[in-house]
Amino acid sequence: MTIVGLLYPGHSAEDDYPRIEVMLDSDIRLAVVHTDIGEDAHRVDALLEMGSADRLAARVEELRLQGAESAVWACTSGSFVYGWEGAHDQIRSLARAAGLPASSTSFAFAHAVRELGVRRVAVAATYPQDVTDLFTDFLKASGAEVVGNRSSGIVTAEEVGAWEREQVLRLASAGDHPDAEAVLMPDTALHTAAYLDELEEALGKPVLTANQVTVWEGLRLADRKAWGDGLGTLFARPERLERGD
Repeated sequence: MTIVGLLYPGHSAEDDYPRIEVMLDSDIRLAVVHTDIGEDAHRVDALLEMGSADRLAARVEELRLQGAESAVWACTSGSFVYGWEGAHDQIRSLARAAGLPASSTSFAFAHAVRELGVRRVAVAATYPQDVTDLFTDFLKASGAEVVGNRSSGIVTAEEVGAWEREQVLRLASAGDHPDAEAVLMPDTALHTAAYLDELEEALGKPVLTANQVTVWEGLRLADRKAWGDGLGTLFARPERLERGD
């Protein structure tokens, strides 16, 4: 069994993780531990506090007790808000506190983009514009070319967590760009696990979503390959990719 440890802020779309666990249909377990969200606001000062080293370190013992082999800070905005170098410092602190290889959802996006071999991406975000711009800056620092940047202006994770299928599909479509090789949806408060294949079919290209890439990153750190039907191109079985499905 491979156990991936996920530090998730508050309660919004954490039920994506047991869904993904079932879709992987293997001996992979996703151990979700909730951190203190503090103020629920996609606002820079609140996000910096949400992702502080002390808040993350306070819950790592629970991950160790569950046998986690890797630790991922399952929050995009609470990591990229620190900038490229600051986000590296954040995960180094997490790794030291947990005694495990560690990462965050922001780096998961950067690594997943490279895994897919794409360069030009579009961002379809739930965040306010200033926060969306910070994610764009983070992606550019990773080497990606951002050709589209769509903001929805949503301030709270609670509101995002209430979005349903049609809203998710509309956001993805609105955020797409004809030059983009993939579309990124960077909010772990957004339910997307049930719609990944539908999103890719609608747009005709890979779609990377926060909870999806977070799980993939945790498995990457644990040196565990995994595939799952319904989880998009990132988790597509090798034979499916060879066929061009």
